[in-house]
Amino acid sequence: MNQALLDKIESEQYRKEAVDFGVGDSVRVHTKVVEGDKERIQVFSGVVIGRRGHGLNEMFTVRRISYGEGVERVFPVHSPRVERVEVERKGAVRRAKLTYLRKRLGKGATLVKEKESKVAAAKPKA
Repeated sequence: MNQALLDKIESEQYRKEAVDFGVGDSVRVHTKVVEGDKERIQVFSGVVIGRRGHGLNEMFTVRRISYGEGVERVFPVHSPRVERVEVERKGAVRRAKLTYLRKRLGKGATLVKEKESKVAAAKPKA
């Protein structure tokens, strides 16, 4: 098939509002869950440990600790089932994938250094 035709078909499927988050950020992902004929919103909050793909195939992985057990979910960025993604905290990381968090226990498994804002960094301490 022609690539221009594929791009035109895919462009209709993209999310209207851009989601601005990166690896290391603590996010709350609001997903639509269908149970029978009812639909509700379920929130999954955790740390983004990776992003992969591009375009319509872009995915991100969120990890959290639930009852002492690590839980990871992979969400498509442009999925209609993903209602919205809220960024709770920006994280300062030096890796594209944070798979090393899987080996950590306790608070160290969720702790990613918070990114300092330019306003706080410019203000001298007296």
